[in-house]
Amino acid sequence: MKKTTYSSLMPTVEYENLAKSNHPFFNEFRAAFERVLVSGRYILHDEVVQFEHEFARYCGTSACVGVANGLDGLTLALNALQLPKGTEVLVPSNTYIATILSIIHNGLIPVTVEPDINTYNIDPLKIEEKISGKTGAILVVHLFGKVCEMDAILAIAAKYDLRIVEDCAQAHGAGLKHQKAGSFGDIAAFSFYPTKNLGALADAGAVTTSDAAIHSRLLQLRNYGSTIKYYNDIIGFNSRLDEMQAAFLRIKLKKLDDINGHKRNLAQRYLQGLKQDFIRPVTDPNHHDVFHIFNVRHPRRDDLRKYLFQKDIMTEIHYPVPPHKQLSMIGILDHQPAPIASMIHVTSLSLPISYFHTEADIDRVINCMNDF
Repeated sequence: MKKTTYSSLMPTVEYENLAKSNHPFFNEFRAAFERVLVSGRYILHDEVVQFEHEFARYCGTSACVGVANGLDGLTLALNALQLPKGTEVLVPSNTYIATILSIIHNGLIPVTVEPDINTYNIDPLKIEEKISGKTGAILVVHLFGKVCEMDAILAIAAKYDLRIVEDCAQAHGAGLKHQKAGSFGDIAAFSFYPTKNLGALADAGAVTTSDAAIHSRLLQLRNYGSTIKYYNDIIGFNSRLDEMQAAFLRIKLKKLDDINGHKRNLAQRYLQGLKQDFIRPVTDPNHHDVFHIFNVRHPRRDDLRKYLFQKDIMTEIHYPVPPHKQLSMIGILDHQPAPIASMIHVTSLSLPISYFHTEADIDRVINCMNDF
């Protein structure tokens, strides 16, 4: 008789399943699809306008501009600040590559700052040593769903007259002292990639600001540099939030706090159940973390991941290669050593924590990890 293994008795705990995550919204999605389809208005019409108003209100800003994706959001955000070519932009050394690309695409110079090893966000104590006469902005990244220490960062920006750009791709609804991500700096960019806490069904993004002049420029930038059709006043882009995706996002925005609440509940289960062997996310009463990613660190990360895979538990690594070690960054970042970022990238493991996961799923992951 064939021996029955542990893994064959249990269903796979998937890392992500977008069909399952979006299943509660299917009926509303179908209605929204029909509404947009029948309207015959597919580019920059009512759904986009309404979403922009609703998302700006949610974030606590006066304006929002829908764009095609998160990278475009960051690229247009930096462009809207009109920093001179060659200006240095401080950026965390352990961010996703899109953050770095947005700086390069604008003819600006990325200067990396190491993260706080406890939060993985840019370390305010390391920022001033990287400021030079060429520095024009700090691009903060609210990584994994935790807002950076913005009080300290804003004080530094004010001291040196620097602009603040927020990368909020992983921080929809995250907060610090009751203020939401996307409302701290001069301008902020969001990604609505399908896996995000507020995820569309395709690429999508947005930029938020409370600066009227920046808002006006963004409206031009995303639409070929035009405010009046066929009249192009500035060098622009074609980066417009799709009308259909805006309709879907409006549905999910109403439930974003519920989605975040569910993930916070699962995170609390991890925090209470995992053994001390695993370096877990730090929490703080001032921070409203939304756990886009639940990250742990372990010196035997690769062995742990293989072990969990054998138990039919799927995980991810965010990210296997830090920016300064990417081939595309040779001659750009490779001369900027980042030992803390490098150490994080070889020890980090992302555990299942999606909207469709149950407490039982998380308990199974905890039990398997504690047996490792």
